[in-house]
Amino acid sequence: MTTRREALSNLGRRLQHWLLPLRCLLCGAPGSNGIDLCAGCVADLPRNRSCCARCALPLAVPAALCGECQRRPPPWDAAWAPFRYAWPLDRLESRYKFGRDLAAGRVLSTLWQAEPRAALLPDLIVPVPLHRGRLRRRGYNQALELAKPLAKALGIPLRHDLLQRQRATPAQTELDAITRRHNVRGAFAVRSAVPLPKHVTILDDVMTTGATLAECTRVLKRAGAKRVDVWALARAPSPRGQP
Repeated sequence: MTTRREALSNLGRRLQHWLLPLRCLLCGAPGSNGIDLCAGCVADLPRNRSCCARCALPLAVPAALCGECQRRPPPWDAAWAPFRYAWPLDRLESRYKFGRDLAAGRVLSTLWQAEPRAALLPDLIVPVPLHRGRLRRRGYNQALELAKPLAKALGIPLRHDLLQRQRATPAQTELDAITRRHNVRGAFAVRSAVPLPKHVTILDDVMTTGATLAECTRVLKRAGAKRVDVWALARAPSPRGQP
């Protein structure tokens, strides 16, 4: 039976959509399925269905381990990245992360929740933290804002205060893989002495080389986590252009 609160909430949403109709953030067409994205643009989003199970690298054929993971296994145990970082999702992500477009962030979060779930769910989700200086400049942590609704939908506890970025680092965007690893080495620490659950997931918005997620994984495992998975909204293709 519908409660009075649910009825009022549904009425509020209908009024909001009447006063502020949904519009696709990519092409301007009417929104679809309750989000500011049309059905055509949703269909165009690059899903990451064929990938490496260990690092989520897009592949021509799914594999348990890609060539890079065979040569240099990452410290985490499994990865989930439901999208590929490519057009048009990369446009939404850039608007959200660098353009302070929170509407784009809400769309991305809703899309993530609708994707097939990871095979094994963790006991705790930990978003990658921002240094306090960058957090002040940006105004929000993009990983945390993506993690909140996802954790709620999956019924998994979220700890945004568990990890801290203890020193500022240059942005990873323009760095190569080796420099990225050096850039984040020693940048993170576990803030709390509370024992960690056995299975923890570290979550970020985009995974490129995985250097940041790898450093966070090492810190969490040293603090007592037995299994650490990495989740990202999107996975970038190989920088070498190989599948």
